Amino acid sequence: MTQAMRWFGASDPVSLREIRQSGATDVVSALHDLPNGAVWPAETIAAYRDRIEAAGLKWRVVESVPVHDDIKTGNGDSARYLDAYCRTLTNLAASGIDVVTYNFMPVLDWTRTDLAWELPDGARALRFEHEMAAAYDCFILKRPGAEADYAPDLLDKAARRHAGMGDAACMALEATIIAGLPGSEEGFTRDAFRAALARYGELGPDALRANLIAFLNVVAPHAESLGIRLVVHPDDPPFPLFGLPRVVSTEADVAYLFDRVPSAANGLCFCSGSFGARADNDLPGMVERLGSRIGFLHLRSVQREDGGTFHEAPHLEGDAEMARIVAAVHDLQIREGRSIPMRPDHGHQMLDDLTKRTLPGYSLLGRMRGLAELRGLERGIAHARAA
Repeated sequence: MTQAMRWFGASDPVSLREIRQSGATDVVSALHDLPNGAVWPAETIAAYRDRIEAAGLKWRVVESVPVHDDIKTGNGDSARYLDAYCRTLTNLAASGIDVVTYNFMPVLDWTRTDLAWELPDGARALRFEHEMAAAYDCFILKRPGAEADYAPDLLDKAARRHAGMGDAACMALEATIIAGLPGSEEGFTRDAFRAALARYGELGPDALRANLIAFLNVVAPHAESLGIRLVVHPDDPPFPLFGLPRVVSTEADVAYLFDRVPSAANGLCFCSGSFGARADNDLPGMVERLGSRIGFLHLRSVQREDGGTFHEAPHLEGDAEMARIVAAVHDLQIREGRSIPMRPDHGHQMLDDLTKRTLPGYSLLGRMRGLAELRGLERGIAHARAA
């Protein structure tokens, strides 16, 4: 695997110098200061690449080029935004980018309800608690019809949790869910979030999936002509949220995309944490069956709890079966003669980073620990296979 670390640009508390010292050879990044739907200028891309290369690192994976809401809803000025997306791909290819990540999650990108859940060893992890998401949806946001989306026992628990929260706790929960996490496409106020949800109206999973296919039918052939592999990031969490459908949550979802759009440029960002939040996703088996379409790896593990709740586990622990995943990736790379770019994802906040300003999930030391563990695991598997 090609070892990479995500970098959020000049405002990232983690420097390129530190990333290089972590053992990573590559940076995964994007032009985060540009609005959704804008064309990324070729000269801006080249200058960003040159800055990364001047630090002794490579940039070949973009994460992410956001897909505008007009494309996801199939409304508004989608044709203009599809054209802008293709022009951005052209400009990225000119700077040597050959993997472009995107997601098709409506409104919210990845979502958590706790950004500093304390573990027994004192480190802090990201956590998604279904009761708290329901409490926000039904009793703080007060989305019309929200109660119908939750089982009665979950709704009762959410009501009790909300009743025990003061104003400060409610505001903190809202900020965690909708203010925008690192790499998210947008952040919202409460009113703006309500408006964004309303914009999707009655759009169900079939319509959203059809809009994703329409996007790929335009963009994938252009990417293929440029030598770029588009890789879709799975839904995080991989189930409907706040009344919004999710359509990239299971192996069947991904297989459907590949069947409908067979272009070699239509690929997958295999995120073991996102897929792993569902017990019905067979992670090692997915690598084996979908491997030829995997262009990028996010390797992390979650520990599933009851009722859809989960938290970020250490990279080699939790429910991911990471040794089997990495073994499947190793075998895939040998079969296809390529090295797949990989980054450790959502490290714990730990040690000195507990006293520093960090981006949730993207502190240096927790990710560096994960990278070291994954590198060692891969090296051990390679030696065992060669013996």
